[in-house]
Amino acid sequence: MATTQSRPLGAFAEHIRKNEVELTERWMRAVFSDVELTESDKLTNEQLSDHVPDILGSICSALAQQDLEEVEPEIERKARLHGKTRWKQGYRIDELVRELDLFRQVLMGAVVQYAEAHPAFTRRHEERARYFIDEAVSFVTLTSIREVVTERDRKIDDYTGRLERANHELVLKQKLVGELYESRMQITRSVVHDLRNFLNVFSMALQLIARAPAKIDAALALANRQAADMKVLVDQLVEYAVVLGDANQVSVESVDLRVLFDELVASCGPAIREKGLELKASFDEQLASVRTNRLKLKQIAINLLTNAAKYTKAGAVTLEFCASGNDAWCLRVSDTGVGIGPSDRERVFKEFERASDDDVPGAGLGLAIVKDLCRMLDGELRFDSQQGVGTTFEITFPLQLRAAEA
Repeated sequence: MATTQSRPLGAFAEHIRKNEVELTERWMRAVFSDVELTESDKLTNEQLSDHVPDILGSICSALAQQDLEEVEPEIERKARLHGKTRWKQGYRIDELVRELDLFRQVLMGAVVQYAEAHPAFTRRHEERARYFIDEAVSFVTLTSIREVVTERDRKIDDYTGRLERANHELVLKQKLVGELYESRMQITRSVVHDLRNFLNVFSMALQLIARAPAKIDAALALANRQAADMKVLVDQLVEYAVVLGDANQVSVESVDLRVLFDELVASCGPAIREKGLELKASFDEQLASVRTNRLKLKQIAINLLTNAAKYTKAGAVTLEFCASGNDAWCLRVSDTGVGIGPSDRERVFKEFERASDDDVPGAGLGLAIVKDLCRMLDGELRFDSQQGVGTTFEITFPLQLRAAEA
């Protein structure tokens, strides 16, 4: 229940409510004419008034109830919105403080005018009104400043996060550049080493022809083998360069897996059998046509079959096409070769990495090519190997490769 002392303050609060528009306009004129406030010049009347009328209403409630704590949560919420809005509008903290100080001055002026027009509004009432207005505006100012600082800190954190991510990306790119440089040097060393070995043996064959004409057939056979090995090296380098340089979208077509399977058996079988190995071929008759890139799929299979034959001295190489669930199929190539040790499981997919057997021709790019081509065709590559027993490579492909995904 209102006390005798609160009635004049309640009447003053009602006076403020009735003259809210006039007081708000008086405050806006003071803001627009203040030379220290530059950002306000860019705002419309509606943008400038913002939450000030709402804040003014809450102050009136505090005056009427003579209890600031009762309306403090409401004032805090509106003040936070005011601070966030001013931050977005580009206000500096000093401008925000100056703007709210002008708001205080307008309200203090209203107290004086009301006291002059109402004799019953005593000096004690005037002091109480000033106290509540001063406390309320100070609370609004502090809350708005905190919100501005919070928004600023959030922005700084955002910028800092972006900077850290950019710095991390830069470090990764620097590392990548270093790796590319090392890779280039490795290419040079590997190719030079292999070509030098080939040329040394080729030179020995020519010297043998010069010193012992009777052994010309053996010398020519040796020279031909070296020329063939050099061709394998160059062909693999060219193939890898084409794979790395292919930035075009993968074209998707309908591929008859049975036709491709028979083609692989026909093209790779003679070379495998020439080494004294058996080619075991198995095709799942459930398979028909798939949507993929035929040439890249064929490259994968040929590289795996060639690799299997290289590292197998006795036994067999197996090629399998089989179904894998309702939406996938599997290409599997296995051998009875030297196998891959646990420490080499990751290394074999890197460029210019080969098994410890230096007698095997090639640049060590076969599995690197397979890995990149599998990525292009959305293939899931797995392998299992035991040293001295053999290796099995298995790739699961989707039945329908979408062009956009490729």
